[in-house]
Amino acid sequence: MEQELEQAQAIYKLITEFFITYSFQIVGAIIVLAIGIFVASKISNLVIKLCEKKNIDVTLSRFIASTVKIIIIVMVAIIALGKLGISVTPFVAVIGAMSLGAGLAMQGLLSNYGAGLNIILARPFVVGDTIRVQGVAGQVKEVHLAYTLLTDEDNVEIIIPNRHIVGEILQNSHNDTLAEEIIGIAYSSDTNKAIAVIQASLAKIDNISQERAPLVGIDDFADSSINIGIRFWAPTNCYFETKYQANAEIFDALKKANITIPFPQREVRLLKEE
Repeated sequence: MEQELEQAQAIYKLITEFFITYSFQIVGAIIVLAIGIFVASKISNLVIKLCEKKNIDVTLSRFIASTVKIIIIVMVAIIALGKLGISVTPFVAVIGAMSLGAGLAMQGLLSNYGAGLNIILARPFVVGDTIRVQGVAGQVKEVHLAYTLLTDEDNVEIIIPNRHIVGEILQNSHNDTLAEEIIGIAYSSDTNKAIAVIQASLAKIDNISQERAPLVGIDDFADSSINIGIRFWAPTNCYFETKYQANAEIFDALKKANITIPFPQREVRLLKEE
């Protein structure tokens, strides 16, 4: 019992001496770290505001601000460790060894981060663009270092790891998506009139892009009809709504103009044997 008391007293004495000796260093390190984190947050916010004034992409702005904040916090942490009299050299060696092991274990994750950095710097697309890659398409909602988040008109979110974007064939149609339609009219109908009616119908739809004007023309000569091809650009966030509205408007306009939309026909002849 006496031995245990002596051990407890020795531990208490050791802890007391430690706090008496290093209390000011500990308090100083905590103050330095707190001030550093506060300053890093302020500088990060200033960087974002500066990037907004320079009209820099929001994704790139956030990346630059986050990088600046991390660098400042790391520098302040090194200063705080110095206040405690702790040498950072062994930590650097340990971090290097851990980084090597982590790099081998997380090659896929690191490749995503590398690809994300490439996307942020090269900017093949930005938030709000409509992209198609790896067989999926959607409007870019967020770009992170590890992945890119897409969304569609139904608010379905699609997460694509960045390594599946960089180095692949990428289609970027910016804010809009191309709609392609084919309408068959009878061979006896006036094609010029039909094309004019369709163009007038598309002009009534507000959401259809006028920067890239709709295209209407003869697409094919089918068995039972002349096929009129229609191509127009609609905002990705209301693509189907615009497409269905255009189809209804075109159908009603053709009907009022007495332009026939024929159904498939086939002529069959029966031959009698003599």
